[in-house]
Amino acid sequence: MARKKPPEVTVARRMAPKAQDALTPAQRRAQRQEEGRKRRLYAGRLGWGGRFSGRAPVEDGGTVYTGPSTQGGGVYPFLLGAGLPPRGVPVGRDVLTGELVCIDPSGWTGKLTTNPGVWVMSQPGAGKSALVKRICLVYAAYGYMCVVPGDVKGEYADMVRELGGSVVRIGDGGGRLNPLDSGPLKAHVHTLSPTERTGLLDVLNGRRMETLGALLATKQGLGRAPDEIERSALNTAVQLASDAKPGDDPIIPDVIAVMRQAPQELRDKLAAEGDAFRNLTRSVIAGLDNLVSGPLKGLFDGPTTAPLDLNVPAVSVDISGLRARGNDVISAGMIATWAYAYSSIDSARSIGLMSRKLVLPMDEMWRALRSGPGLVDAMDGISRLNRTTDDVTIYVTHSLLDSESLPTEEDRAKARGLMDRCDTWVLGASTAEELVRVTGKRSLTEQERMMITSWSSATSTGLDTSDQVHPGRGKYLIKIGTRPGIAAATELTDTERRLYYTDPTDPATEGA
Repeated sequence: MARKKPPEVTVARRMAPKAQDALTPAQRRAQRQEEGRKRRLYAGRLGWGGRFSGRAPVEDGGTVYTGPSTQGGGVYPFLLGAGLPPRGVPVGRDVLTGELVCIDPSGWTGKLTTNPGVWVMSQPGAGKSALVKRICLVYAAYGYMCVVPGDVKGEYADMVRELGGSVVRIGDGGGRLNPLDSGPLKAHVHTLSPTERTGLLDVLNGRRMETLGALLATKQGLGRAPDEIERSALNTAVQLASDAKPGDDPIIPDVIAVMRQAPQELRDKLAAEGDAFRNLTRSVIAGLDNLVSGPLKGLFDGPTTAPLDLNVPAVSVDISGLRARGNDVISAGMIATWAYAYSSIDSARSIGLMSRKLVLPMDEMWRALRSGPGLVDAMDGISRLNRTTDDVTIYVTHSLLDSESLPTEEDRAKARGLMDRCDTWVLGASTAEELVRVTGKRSLTEQERMMITSWSSATSTGLDTSDQVHPGRGKYLIKIGTRPGIAAATELTDTERRLYYTDPTDPATEGA
């Protein structure tokens, strides 16, 4: 078989005879030398001819081998999962490839995920809050409204103010919050037709009833959920208190007054008179009294002092002033502020006053889960609707065991449902025992578990750890469904360090 000529040589041989004749002997000699040089430089399709030149008379199409990644990794150990689209919120660099890693729960919905919920979990001090704040900051630039319904540590206030938002402070002289507040509906109810007004007020009273029921279920109220008779009495009392103040919002002392006055409509509703009526309502009245006295005095016993401004880029309800009153008071404060914030937004959407999407960071979730069914029900409702509203809901916690602290199996099932409805999980430094529990929810490979566990290891064996930070600070594994995890390392900008700084005097929350 004749050796195939390089393309340049073939073209030269096919030159017109007249063009060849026009060349001088010296030019033809130079041309032949150039052709020989090119033959040495450029091999033909089957290789060079001659001894030891590697010429193959037939082209080999190759052999395709298939196998699982666990076996293929031994032959070619550089297998990597597919990267994430470079859109959304930049998290940092992939710790293996160095490429940019982004997280975009809203943009992924309907493509990579089924909902925009995000579950963020790691040990304290590993940087959970820093990542959540970056998500809020970037999404705010995309036009989303950042809503922090209950900022327990007051750590979102600086960021919200920097965005031009509004910070409402509750407790310790900072202000009061009326759990029965109608939010933006107050100024617009009179503009509706009688039929629309009646329907909207019925919905509003239903929300008021749910908020009161959740507050009464805390240890500061009844310590349990109201029974069916108490709920019936509360529902009627809230309606009567609302009717007695047209154009204004009732407050909890108004509801207490109605129940103590025992109007005929309320007695008819309970089908009880005299001592029988008092026996049926004694406990719920005492529970309502607890919400406006004792440790909760000054929080829920009057009109809202600073209503939410829904026309700003971000809002935060700062309840850090309640920390000195104990965890039970914080739980009641979180229930009231979450219900008030989300009901205000939902009401504004219902009458066309607001159309923006939300970013809802549910920080300090362990407090919410341990507070009882009130907040769990609220989070359960939000998580079921966020696909429709495309609100990015971020649940932040330390451990899956937080959900097991709820009193009943029904509540624990609701908490587990929150995890299941989050297609995007962000896992920071965690112990091996914790990752075993995570594997029951999200499939983690042995290498992924080893990587996350290594982030939780101690960095120093010396006694002086004043200059040490958490070894897993800023490192996260992003898991989407059953896809391989993407590990990323975050570096904060100077502005972020200033805005995200947490109180170093509280070692349990520093850098959380």
